Amino acid sequence: MKEQPAAPTPVILGIDDLRPLPWATRIARTSHEGVQLLQEHRDSLIDELWLDHDLGGDDSIMPVVTLMEEAAFDGRPFRIGTVFVHSANPIGSETVVRSLTRWNYQVRRATA
Repeated sequence: MKEQPAAPTPVILGIDDLRPLPWATRIARTSHEGVQLLQEHRDSLIDELWLDHDLGGDDSIMPVVTLMEEAAFDGRPFRIGTVFVHSANPIGSETVVRSLTRWNYQVRRATA
């Protein structure tokens, strides 16, 4: 009897300045790191992407959101199963949800 190959490990990325996100396979702590992280996974499936709006000081998730919007506008959206927005900032959270939903990303609000 042949053994079934092991299922691939899900790719779960998180962009959050404070939370540990123990289920994430990689975590970025700034928007700059988040943009780099997404670019590293440009041509692969990202099962889940966890986004926090406020990333400390004047930094926010918006450069990452802009990258995702531009990719979708260019006809090459990132391949992401679900984007989870887990920000404690209700206005920032709503902005992210609206922006990404507009470009047909599957977005859900969540608590982390």
